[in-house]
Amino acid sequence: MQVEAFCFARNRSTATLLLVGVILASMTACHPSPAPDVVATVNGKDILRSELERQYQVLKFSQGDSPQDPSPEQANLARLALLRQIIDAEILQQRAARLNVVATDEDVNAKVTEMKALATQEEWDKNLKARNETLDDLKSDLRRELTESKLLNKEIDSKINITDAEITNFYTEHKSEYNYIEPRYNLARIAVTDVPSPQPANLQNNKASSATDAKGKIQALYQKLENGEDFGALAMNFSEDKETGANGGDMGFVTESQIHESASPEVYDAISKLKPGQFTVVLPINGGPAPKSKPVGYAIYKLLSKEAAGQRTLNNVQVQQEIRQSLRNGHAQLLTNAYREMLRDDAKVHNYLADQILRDGAK
Repeated sequence: MQVEAFCFARNRSTATLLLVGVILASMTACHPSPAPDVVATVNGKDILRSELERQYQVLKFSQGDSPQDPSPEQANLARLALLRQIIDAEILQQRAARLNVVATDEDVNAKVTEMKALATQEEWDKNLKARNETLDDLKSDLRRELTESKLLNKEIDSKINITDAEITNFYTEHKSEYNYIEPRYNLARIAVTDVPSPQPANLQNNKASSATDAKGKIQALYQKLENGEDFGALAMNFSEDKETGANGGDMGFVTESQIHESASPEVYDAISKLKPGQFTVVLPINGGPAPKSKPVGYAIYKLLSKEAAGQRTLNNVQVQQEIRQSLRNGHAQLLTNAYREMLRDDAKVHNYLADQILRDGAK
């Protein structure tokens, strides 16, 4: 369409319609309609609807049983949020590829071997089936996770340097926080309950389904500990405590009074007798404050370390390690968030699912 056609058009409304047609045609040329199975593109790479739906089903499984299916609006909200995560993950994967830090087959297979070593073949197959996931699907997810970890270690973690001056300044400003009025216990635990959980708490997505199942599971884990298996690895793979499982069961430091208030006398008595590195027998998790209340699950506690009451000085190696790790975590979180935003700003992203939802909503 030539510009002169508009200049000599006799009918203003006709000219306007023609102009709108040109604009729409140019927009279509800039953003051609994708294939039906494409929900987004990231720097020209397609994200397929099948992948979005696969991860959506995994998400639904991780949230446990629901009394009713989500409404169409709720389902689309979940898909939009999930697609945003997939897009951001793809941006990181492409960056990792450019920097040649992609996880290798050896990395992935080693992780699979590590995970399978902590479950029977029957448990392994059951978990995959419950998540509607194949071994190839799992390996694909692991490759992305390991690649992202490698990338962030190269671009962020390896560049963080916490100086002695920073540690000293932090201690000076928070000195009172290191004056403990009572003994503290650094505990870890493996917990199993028959209480439904909306989210998976362990790497195996393994959840006891009944009181009998919970008791059998915790006894099997106790036997693994007795056989010398690593407490932290078992916690990450099987503990149902979502607050501590990802950290190898580490509960951090708790005071004697906190143990008295939150646990039964039986639990306190067992913990108080431990030496660093030792773990308790299987203990009940009570469902209420009463000592004889019905257990809702079971736990095994391990004492990582114990500290007496008193002021901790900066010369204390553990104090320095705590401060260093706290400062490092804070720096890493800030820099990682900024790094992700920078990469997204530089990426060329088109979300076709969002387009579709807007179009359907405008009808």
